[in-house]
Order: sequence, then structure tokens, then C-alpha cells
Amino acid sequence: MEVSRNRIKGIAINRKRVLEGAFFLLVMVLSFYTIFHGQDMEQIRHALGRLSPLSLCAAMAVALFFVSAEGIMIYYLLRSLNGRSSLGRCICYSFIGFFYSGITPSATGGQPMQLYYMSRDDNRLSESSVVLMTVALIYKLVLVLIGIAALVFWQKPLRVYLEEYFPLFLLGLALNTLLVAILLAVMLAPATMKRIISGIEGLLVRMRILPESGTRQEKTAQFIDGYQGAGRFLLAHKGKVLAVCLFTFVQRASVFVLTWIIYLGFSLEGKDGLTIMLLQASVYIAVDMLPVPGAQGITEVMYRGVFGGIFTGEYLMPSLYVTRGINFYFVLVVSLAVVVLNHLYVRRRKGGGLYTDRPF
Repeated sequence: MEVSRNRIKGIAINRKRVLEGAFFLLVMVLSFYTIFHGQDMEQIRHALGRLSPLSLCAAMAVALFFVSAEGIMIYYLLRSLNGRSSLGRCICYSFIGFFYSGITPSATGGQPMQLYYMSRDDNRLSESSVVLMTVALIYKLVLVLIGIAALVFWQKPLRVYLEEYFPLFLLGLALNTLLVAILLAVMLAPATMKRIISGIEGLLVRMRILPESGTRQEKTAQFIDGYQGAGRFLLAHKGKVLAVCLFTFVQRASVFVLTWIIYLGFSLEGKDGLTIMLLQASVYIAVDMLPVPGAQGITEVMYRGVFGGIFTGEYLMPSLYVTRGINFYFVLVVSLAVVVLNHLYVRRRKGGGLYTDRPF
């Protein structure tokens, strides 16, 4: 009976992955159609030919640093909890997380896969969960702080550049802020949050918005207990958390700098780096919480609207192709390669192959 249950569960998981993969490909095809349809490809080819190879290489390096930086933070925090993984393995976890986050709606697939491989590398599940939750919280927190700073100190230019996308920016900022507030409340006041969530669930069940469930409260309690461990870690390691916050800011800024590097690579002038970085940050904030794999489609459409006054004339679409191509699709391909190599490595190690040391 247990074997049959596990088999059914495995079939359900595989079916879910197939559906997620099909949905990702559908969104990607529609996104490509949207951004390539009706474009003068010969003019775009000539514009791309003017891009500095040095800037292209620098942008690719920055994109790889963006993902690798998460691995550095995982390693730094994991070492505080006597974790077993090397720096290379932690960077590997980061690319695995990027790949699965990129192909699943709302980036829900990344952390579970990271947790799976961290556990396989003999890291305790509780400690791995605390590290990943801490990194995720700080990642969101830094994005929210950047958005709030832009809104407070740069609101007029932001409204001018974003135009009809300004409400979407506000929505994205509000959703990210709400998520950070909920996670902090779960960490620091778990008992209160359990009562609040239980009360909300009971109300929704009575209103017949949610069906009755015997496992929902148990899962909610497990989720809150997991973040409670992260809260204890935050309070016990304030110095390390501050260091991770600062490094996360550098990480976040790196992907915003990438757009400026492409701007310089086209030998364009007239806009300062801070303006370009803040606009790229606003795009990220606006689309970050949307339930679309990799925020495909809306990111490209919003980029065209926001950066029309930055990459003038024939350079707008080439800049979109290069910027989006590097900071998402290029990194996604690299991450896929890491996922495949990691899978082969795990299988070989499990089968008692020649390798006994971790290759990453």
C-alpha cells in the first residue's frame, strides 16, 4: 500500500513538472512573438553590431555574479550553523534555485530543489531551511527598501518614466512589502500569527471560499515553525545578518548595473547610471510577484515602455534583447547546464562511481 501511494505521488509530481514546463514554453513563445513581431530585424542586427564586445562580456560576468552571490551568502550562513557544503556546492545550489524558480510560476520551484540537494549533501534539513529562509527574506527586504527609497526620494522622475506602469510598480512594491511584513511577523510572533491565520482560515471555510481540510492547519504550523527557526537565527546572529544585507544590496545592484553597462556599450550618452539603475529596479519590483515563470512577457513589455526615453531611436529593442537575454535567458541556460551536471554527479555518487570528492 505504501509503495502504491508513493508511486501515485511520484506520478502526480511528474505530471506537475510536465505542466509547468509546458506553461513555461508557452509563455516563452508568446513573449518572443510579442517582442520580435513587426520589428525591422536588419536594423536591429546593425544596431547590435555596434555593441562593444567588452561591454557584452562585462554584462555576462555581472549576470553570473548575481546568481553566484546567493551561493556565497548560503555558504556564509551555512558555515555559521556548521554546514557541510563547500563554497562551490553552495554556488551550485544557487544556480539550481535560479533554474527552477525561472520555470515555475511565482518562482515557487527554486527553494524546494535547493533544500533537496542541500539535504543530500548531508546538511541538516532544519539548518538548510533556516539559511534559505533567511536569504529569501533579506533578498525581498532589500528589494522593498530600494523601492521605498525610489518612491520617497525619486517619485517625480519615476512617475514620468513609468507613466501608465506606475500603478503596477506601486502594486509590486505593496505586495513585496506585505510579504516581508508577514514573514517578519511569522518569525518574531509565531503564536500570534498562528491564531490570526487560523481565524482567517475558519472565516473563509464558513464563507465556503475554502473547503474544509484536516491537514491545512498542520501545514501552516509547520511553515510557521520553520520560519520561527529563521527568526531565532536572525536575533542570534545580528552581525552576520547585517553583512548579508549589505552583500545582498551589492547583489541586487549588480543586475541593475547590467542595463547601464549595455547603455555604455552602445556608446550612448545623456543619461546617468543612477537613473538607469533605478528604472531597472522599478521594473523588477513591478513584476517580481506576478505568477508568470520568469515574469516573461510583462517584463519585456514594461521595459519597452519604461526605457523608450533612455535607449532612443533604433537602440531600444536591441537593448531589450541583450539585457533580457543576458540577465534571464543566458543565466537560465547556464543554470540548466549546472542542473544537468549536478544530476549526473549525484547519480554517479549514488551508484558508487569513481568520484568521492565533491566536484563543485
